[in-house]
Amino acid sequence: MLDSPATQEMRQWSHEQALAERFALAVTQLNRLKGVLIRVNGRVTLGGTANDMIIAHRAANLDLTSTVPVLEGLLTQAIKPCRLDVGRIVAEGIELDGQIAAANAQDMPEEAQDVVLYGFGRIGRLLARNYIERSGPAALLNLRAVVCRPSKDPAADLRKRASLLRTDSIHGAFNATVEVDEDRLCLIANGNRIQFIYAPDPAGLNYGEYGIKNAILIDNTGVWKDDAGLGQHLASSGVEKVLLTAPAKGDIPNIVYGVNDGEIAGQSIISAASCTTNAATPVLKVLDETYGIEQGHIETVHSFTNDQNLIDNFHKADRRGRSAALNMVITSTGAAKAVAKAYRPLAGKLTGNAIRVPTPNVSLAILNLTLHADVTVETLNQTLEQASISAEYQKQIGFRWSTELVSSDLIGSRHAGVIDGAATIAEGKRVVVYVWYDNEFGYAQQVFRVAQAMAGVRLATLPA
Repeated sequence: MLDSPATQEMRQWSHEQALAERFALAVTQLNRLKGVLIRVNGRVTLGGTANDMIIAHRAANLDLTSTVPVLEGLLTQAIKPCRLDVGRIVAEGIELDGQIAAANAQDMPEEAQDVVLYGFGRIGRLLARNYIERSGPAALLNLRAVVCRPSKDPAADLRKRASLLRTDSIHGAFNATVEVDEDRLCLIANGNRIQFIYAPDPAGLNYGEYGIKNAILIDNTGVWKDDAGLGQHLASSGVEKVLLTAPAKGDIPNIVYGVNDGEIAGQSIISAASCTTNAATPVLKVLDETYGIEQGHIETVHSFTNDQNLIDNFHKADRRGRSAALNMVITSTGAAKAVAKAYRPLAGKLTGNAIRVPTPNVSLAILNLTLHADVTVETLNQTLEQASISAEYQKQIGFRWSTELVSSDLIGSRHAGVIDGAATIAEGKRVVVYVWYDNEFGYAQQVFRVAQAMAGVRLATLPA
């Protein structure tokens, strides 16, 4: 007796689900044991569920029966840390042995780099999640310490911070074990001991006391933005380099990874610019190199942030004193100038402004541009979609095409920005491109990539 269509569909789904579970497990093991990050046609897979793996494969018109053996085979191979797009390898029939050889030809540091987080707010905690998620025998950067403001009861403070790390109203529960060592003021996350240090400022801090050496210190406070202020960290024993998670002032390089990260070498203090600058600049660079940009305007529709008031109260900045939860608030942004600092061909060609809106996360950069060449929506989207799967830009640029896409769909995106292909407008030389970005998590990924480069870690993206 033949099975009914419903029975056949369920059997097929069960088989696909089982393959997806194997794929997700292999993704996790390759990251933890070998430092290999798997993508499917540009889509990040780390941290995804089995259903996420099915969705990624269907979007790429791939069959899990083709990709699962590749990943499970990789687990038996000696391969250095890299980013590997199994979707492209299978779809394009690329020989895996050549990709393994390319990964193993990379020049990697001999030992892992120590990292210190100075500040444990929104970006600090998401960075901590990132370092903990990528810990293991193949980790190339180790989170060793977190510096927080002094507390009258450090043990109670540490318990609260552990709770904030475990759970998040926007990003959900953290898939990790987080234990508290009150006596030593440490968190033990997935077996990694992270020292918490309570200090009012960098003066007198000695990280060497905790066995930390040559560390990259990531300043998430935004208190200091120039050489004089950030240079205080370099006076602390155990710190070698400083990375600011905000736009810097003066001559400090503002880095957008994937655009001008070549300027990192030899610098002891750098900035990872802003979330908006990281979202817009890679897309603008692709459009300028492909079509040429004559002029343009960046309008940022940005989720409210901690520097606004929840209810009306005094604020030193214009308009930001009004309730963030109840108002759209026009404010200024330095994103246009910051883009030009990271990608100099656009200097003097862009203007920018921002509107803060009553959502807690995910923002939108609207790029209103005049190009040198006539384009259609189809050719423009094709250019951007190809960039999203290229080795050069797949870490920064994502591409989605859905007439139902809304901001909450982008929570947790690891891209610096995601093109909304269904919203693209083109009329001759005039175009409007909509770039969504998780202004917390997506930006934290870019900061992580900059820190890797500062440590001399530049993972090959394969196939090239």
